[in-house]
This record gives sequence, structure tokens and C-alpha cells, in this order.
Amino acid sequence: MTASDWRKLLKQLEKKPAIKARFLKFCKPKERKFGVAAYKCVRCGRLGGHIKKYGLHLCRQCFREIAEQLGFKKYM
Repeated sequence: MTASDWRKLLKQLEKKPAIKARFLKFCKPKERKFGVAAYKCVRCGRLGGHIKKYGLHLCRQCFREIAEQLGFKKYM
């Protein structure tokens, strides 16, 4: 199960500027520089098993699914 993205909730608050401002002040998570939650899979949003080598930014499961399309010969 992936973590819910706070940007989805922010999109719902577009019509209510006062509540949106309060949400951004108190509920927005801080940007992580280190640790598990620092990087997310760009395809599915999963936090664990992250491959950032070569700028892929995919989890290992998504990488296995599209490795052939990316040109990795080991998975052909």
C-alpha cells in the first residue's frame, strides 16, 4: 500500500482559500532530505525499494515491469 499524497488533498481545497492556507501552514509535511520517505516511485508512488541510479526513480517492482522497454538486456 502506498502512502497517500498530500497534494491530492491540496487539490480538493482549491475552492476554499482560507482552509487551504491553514492546511499549508500546519499540515504540509516537511521536505525530506534523507531516509525512506525522501524519494517516491514516479510510476506508482511507492516509498520502499527505490532505484534512483541513472535517474530512474522507480521502485523495484515497476523497474522489473518496464526494464525491457528501458533497454536493460538482463531482463529481456
